[in-house]
Amino acid sequence: MEAFSKPDLVANYAARTEKMVPGLHDLYTMAAVLLAERVPADARILVLGAGGGLEIREFAQLHSGWRFDGVDPSEQMLDLARQTLGPLASRVTFQQGYIDSIEQAGFDAATCFLTLHFLQQAERLETLRALFCRLKPGAPLVVAHHSLPGSASDKDRWLDRNVAFATASGLVMPPGGARKNPSRDLPILSVAQDTALLREAGFVDVDVFYAGFTFRGWVGYKPMT
Repeated sequence: MEAFSKPDLVANYAARTEKMVPGLHDLYTMAAVLLAERVPADARILVLGAGGGLEIREFAQLHSGWRFDGVDPSEQMLDLARQTLGPLASRVTFQQGYIDSIEQAGFDAATCFLTLHFLQQAERLETLRALFCRLKPGAPLVVAHHSLPGSASDKDRWLDRNVAFATASGLVMPPGGARKNPSRDLPILSVAQDTALLREAGFVDVDVFYAGFTFRGWVGYKPMT
């Protein structure tokens, strides 16, 4: 995670992410649609992994009454989020740290994009449970990250496809190309494992709503009672 304090990575984060994640802006728009089904016009939304500000910008532009609490361990990435958001940043309370840095509860919704794949399975479950505890009954959680559509033995094949997509989108890969892809070192789980973790954390009506090579997006809800 220290990589997100490196100036070159921070400076190129938005352009690189847009080329790495198929349909990134559509992912954010779909997430906004799912959130809007359940939250009020003046919703307060917890954004875990808010560095960069891309998803908050999309949500804020679509829903003028929403306000956000954005948490991220990298101060450099939070600075980038402030730059990305410009005047929209006035609707965001930023917090450097992890989910435990957010003491408040009663959020109308939460999101976590391109973050959980950095966590080992036990820590991922702990994070999902922490998000669950900070939501109102009935509130939605939307997450998206690397998740293998097949078995672990298929990991390299699918990650190679991600690299091919990024290259076709105009991203210049480092020397070594696909085999230098840092995603190979991530503790990526299968779609079935990720879905099971969301349910184990307490979320119900868990569904996949987005798929793009190894990237998947889910929505789940805190039960009303």
